[in-house]
Order: sequence, then structure tokens, then C-alpha cells
Amino acid sequence: MGVFDRTRGAGGDVMTFLQLIDCKTSRFDEMNRLMDTWVERTKGKRTASHSVIGKDRSDASHIVEIVEFPSYEEAVRNSNLPETDSVFREMVALCDEMPTFTDLDVVRDEQLYAGTVRRFLLEVATEGELPPLNDVMAENYHDHDPANEQDAIGLDAMRREIEMWRRGFDFAFTVEDQLAEGDRVCTRWSWKGDHKGDFMGILATGKQVTMTGTTVFRCGEDGKIVEGWWQYDRLGLLAQLGALDELES
Repeated sequence: MGVFDRTRGAGGDVMTFLQLIDCKTSRFDEMNRLMDTWVERTKGKRTASHSVIGKDRSDASHIVEIVEFPSYEEAVRNSNLPETDSVFREMVALCDEMPTFTDLDVVRDEQLYAGTVRRFLLEVATEGELPPLNDVMAENYHDHDPANEQDAIGLDAMRREIEMWRRGFDFAFTVEDQLAEGDRVCTRWSWKGDHKGDFMGILATGKQVTMTGTTVFRCGEDGKIVEGWWQYDRLGLLAQLGALDELES
């Protein structure tokens, strides 16, 4: 299969590469099985990170495959695999006409749901009055937090939960890692706060505290967050605030 021209971003980093394979075939089932064969033959060798195959709704014989590579070098390695060359020849034999290849430099790759989650984490930590949040969160939002006896259901309930944290701390989130798949976004975050007010009956200590956690959010068709599952070190936070000292004494 073809390889790509080298392109680097403004910072000098190697950019992601995509190859678009456009073909026409009346033997789609055989083509689909061939792709399974390629995956099996190249196990442990292939460098492609993502593959999507689409069928034209107006012409069932028109098939488009998009293959993603993390870099130009990885694309070259994949192209040089003997298994890739063999499968390519078999693919051509299944096509009604010679397939075409388009090599694409990725100049913008925006995970829209992930962007919504980042905006939510920024808005809840904003100074001043809490924003309405209805631009990022659905009115029927459902929150799962193992630290709470009951789930917060509805945007108003979630606002009250957030306000409890805001009364206790001036804080900010830092996104450490983020993965998006389908309607789910998983975010590993770190949190830093200044304890300025009452939190769970603990009066302000003035201490600067930190915490880490992971949250999985589900987004709806309109792009807003509709459900969330939190896991974080609440016990470690309480220890930093000195809340466990009395229990241990």
C-alpha cells in the first residue's frame, strides 16, 4: 500500500498520517473477510493504529477505508510489511476497478466530546459565580460518585454538589490523560485546591491540598454530558485536611 509525505507541526513534532483507500467492489463480504485476514496476519507487526471502513449509502459497491498511523515512520514500516503487500494484491483482485489512494496530513483532529469535558472541568473551577453549565451538561444529567450515599440526578442537583466543593475550596483541574471512544470520554485528572471554607464539617484550614482521580463521562447526541462516573482519592484529601487525625488518636 502507499506511504505518505512527511509533515511536521509548528512545534516540530511528527504529525499523524491518514490514508484514504477508495474502491468499488461487488464482493464486499470477501473484501471484509480479507481485512480480517490482514489484521490476523499482521498481529504484532502492524503499525496502523485505527481503521474505519465505510459503505456509500447511494452505491453499495463504493467502499472507502481510512487507515490511521501515528507517524510517517510508522506508515513506512507498515507499508514495507510483506503481509501488507500480499493483502493489497488480493484486495486489488476483489475490486471492480483499480482502487485510488489519497495520503492525508492531519492538520486538525478535534475530539468534540473530549473538548466538552475539558470545558466542563474549566467552568466548574472558574472564579466568581458558577456558570449555568447548561452549555456542557444536560438537564437530566446523572452523576455517580461512590462518596455520596445517593446519586445526583438532574443539573440542579449537580450544581449543588459543585457549589459544596466551591464553598470549601478555590481549586483547579489539570487534565493528565484523556481517551475518547464513541460517546464516552475517560479523563485522568489532578486537582489542586486551597481550603478556604467549610467542607464536610471541616472548617477552613488554609492548607493547599491535592488529589488525583479518573472520571468517565457519557455524552448525548447534542454533545452535552448526560452521565458521569467518578473515582478519586477522597480519603487522601481528608487526611491532608487533618480530618483523620482525631480518628487515629
